[in-house]
Amino acid sequence: MKREHLSDLGCTSWPAAGQGNGGARIAGGQTPCRVSIIVKALNEEKRIASTLESALRAVRQVGGEVILADSYSSDRTVEIARRYPVRIVQLMHPADRCCGAGPQLGFAHALGEFIYLVDGDMQLAEDFLPQALAFMHGRTEIAGVSGRVLEMHTENPEYQARHEQWAAVPSGLASRLDGGGLYRRRAIESVVYLSDRNLHSYEEFDLAARLRSEGWDLWRLPIEAVSHYGHETPPYTLLLRRWRSGYIWGLGELLRASLKHDHLPLVLREVRELRLYAAVLVWWLALLTLPFLTFLPLTLGQRLVADALLLAFPVLVMSWRKRSFERGLYAVASWCVHAAGLLRGLARKQVDPKQPLARRVLQEAGYVAAPAPGCGTAEPLKRRAAASAGPLAKVQQLQDGRHAS
Repeated sequence: MKREHLSDLGCTSWPAAGQGNGGARIAGGQTPCRVSIIVKALNEEKRIASTLESALRAVRQVGGEVILADSYSSDRTVEIARRYPVRIVQLMHPADRCCGAGPQLGFAHALGEFIYLVDGDMQLAEDFLPQALAFMHGRTEIAGVSGRVLEMHTENPEYQARHEQWAAVPSGLASRLDGGGLYRRRAIESVVYLSDRNLHSYEEFDLAARLRSEGWDLWRLPIEAVSHYGHETPPYTLLLRRWRSGYIWGLGELLRASLKHDHLPLVLREVRELRLYAAVLVWWLALLTLPFLTFLPLTLGQRLVADALLLAFPVLVMSWRKRSFERGLYAVASWCVHAAGLLRGLARKQVDPKQPLARRVLQEAGYVAAPAPGCGTAEPLKRRAAASAGPLAKVQQLQDGRHAS
């Protein structure tokens, strides 16, 4: 969709109001910028148009802006994004690329009272923002909310597993908002920065842990928030790509970063993968040492047979659980790569997360106006959400009851 067709989305471009944070007002005395949608992207030329169009439709409901935070893409991502009335900011150095850098890059140029994070391969549900804002209105202890994430590509075993995990995620009080979320600016400012620029993954858990350590709550609503179109890549190729990009180092980086903060207990208690990968490391140690344990009452041949059985055991168990040898083998291979990534990330040197990223603004844009009158007030948002508020009733009762007890 080209710029001349943006009226089909009901979008109005406003003069830019400058850079910086603080929920600035729109030019001409209009309502303050309500929501900044930050789209973080790296080489997403296939999906970025649909993502930006969905973001513009979504922000049209409440008023605000859309920001593309580009991690120095080498494809046509930026070229395509220039067709839309969005602010485009980009990292100056490819070496700074990581999942934690994108949100912080966008936040440095965001003006919204609320910040919504979304990946460049996702599409936003048009009605999510009005319902989320209505839910947060008056609940000042809530830092952020999210909703259901729909995995659209489930051919890859990893995304099959994610689809199953998302289906099991309950609504209500949440420990983290994976898959993006709507955050209150005041909450983010209370923990100094939005995302840790050192993290190649787990940046959403890190943010959640820092917010919860300061007494903030997070909620997941029983409504659709985004649809995710993951990589259509063979599973082992995806593992290799994630090692090369550093994505798999994220848990080790999170653990190292948490050593300097008060949320280390949350990481140790709630990141279940940490215990899994630690167990894999112990398994490796057992495999490497068993043939050399001469004090055991076994011959060398018997120790080698025992070692082979120990090697095969987790593959056989996972194949039985997943009803597929191929998926079972991939699960164990993925564990091994992630366990190696844990060590690599733990050893990686980090910079001060408060240090600004070197960046440049490629395109300025104004704001998308909400329907008049009163696009930023609570009551119109509540009325707009009322038509589909049924699914929210239960979670609102849970939230209200929690504070009454």
